[in-house]
Amino acid sequence: MTAFTLEFDRYKLELGSKTCIMGILNATPDSFSDGGRFNRFDTAVAQGLKLVKDGAHILDIGGESSRPFAPPVSESEELDRVIPVIEALVKEISIPISIDTVKSAVAKHALDAGASIINDITAFEKDPAMADLAAKRQAPVILMHMKGTPQTMQVNPDYDDLMTEITVYLASRADYAIRKGIKKENIILDPGIGFGKTVEHNLVLLNQLEKITALGFPVLVGPSRKSFIQKILSKKETSPLGPDHIRTEYGTLAAVAVSLMKGAHIVRVHDVEKVKPFTRILDSIRNA
Repeated sequence: MTAFTLEFDRYKLELGSKTCIMGILNATPDSFSDGGRFNRFDTAVAQGLKLVKDGAHILDIGGESSRPFAPPVSESEELDRVIPVIEALVKEISIPISIDTVKSAVAKHALDAGASIINDITAFEKDPAMADLAAKRQAPVILMHMKGTPQTMQVNPDYDDLMTEITVYLASRADYAIRKGIKKENIILDPGIGFGKTVEHNLVLLNQLEKITALGFPVLVGPSRKSFIQKILSKKETSPLGPDHIRTEYGTLAAVAVSLMKGAHIVRVHDVEKVKPFTRILDSIRNA
């Protein structure tokens, strides 16, 4: 697989031979998996420290849910949720913090507070000022494919040619970022598992992920606890499986395995404790 070196701020991440694990910290009351569990300052900081202790290489902090049909939150509310948590954690941890936001003002305050990476699920489309900010601060960026918005993305998503549309979109957004002054080596692509995609779309995307990695950028995949896993595993159950069900976790590990074998560099997950030893074995096999 193609290897990349991501150098920024005081950090250096080697992406390729060893899986990079991004731990998810949702400081929100309504995220699809853990909404409400870590939306208090003390519980959010404690969970962040646990994710680092469990072996995360990046900590991704978000204050606005991007689950299907999630209502938007105000800039001030999002700042209140994430900035105190970032300020507290940056004093305690030695790994980079990513801010998961679509608002450039939130990203700016997060970078000022100690975050180093910008994770924008709209790939700079919602707030074009985000690209200018990333270029000015020389921050690595994660650009994701999403069909529609969180409010509309799961309303009958349809594609004429799934993989072509996603690869062309990601290539165009990466080109836009470069033209805005962001260094090519600071760009990470995310095909957007679960964002405007049916169960079948997600399966095809994972099965053909090499078409995304062929674009020549590090690739992040976030299958953790997604609804397509729950739907597949619930087909023969009397009641639907929830995101925290142990079988959903097993399903997540399967999706992580395929992602890595197809060339993903970073996996974004909730349960770092389980994923860490799993990826160590996968990396050993891939590097044999």
